[in-house]
Amino acid sequence: MSRYRGPKIRLIRKLGELPGLTTKTTTRFYPPGQHGPGKLSKKSSLSEYGLRLQEKQKLRYNYGVSEQQLLNYVKEARRLPGATGSLLLQLLEMRLDNIVFRLGFAPTIPAARQFVSHGSILVNGRRVDIPSFQCQVNDVISVKDKPKACSVAKQNLQALRTRVPSHLEVDVENLKGKVISVVVRDEVNIPINELLIVEFYSRK
Repeated sequence: MSRYRGPKIRLIRKLGELPGLTTKTTTRFYPPGQHGPGKLSKKSSLSEYGLRLQEKQKLRYNYGVSEQQLLNYVKEARRLPGATGSLLLQLLEMRLDNIVFRLGFAPTIPAARQFVSHGSILVNGRRVDIPSFQCQVNDVISVKDKPKACSVAKQNLQALRTRVPSHLEVDVENLKGKVISVVVRDEVNIPINELLIVEFYSRK
């Protein structure tokens, strides 16, 4: 299945806050559908499978990965020593498109993915146009010296709504950022229960 390109507010109303997906907000805090707020009833409460599926969908849509990509990340997290849920979040957080978003060079992860795909991002001085590129500690991420790219990055930094997380540092003047450590769980800015996601994929 390809990446979601439908209404983003609809997803937020269904799944909750997805800071990586869009900067848009809504005043309707109930699921979408023709029946309105009355649709929220005891009969519509989620099953255990539904809860796990919902958490998995939050992760998918927030980071903009396909089902197969997410399954591959889960398998990789299982191979590494440590808690699978935390390692899964670390792998997703260290994607280049997410790092560009978290540094403030782009307002959302989809915008950061486009920024990377257009060749506007350098990693350690080399152009990288693969959004899923896995960044490592001490990598330096910078905006390529192109007038349009620099202008867009500066505008996004000025409009930055959230602080840069502690595992990253940013040089606003030179449009550079650095990965100074592995992300810790508290710095993941999406409200999610990663254990339910691991349970969802437990038989795959």
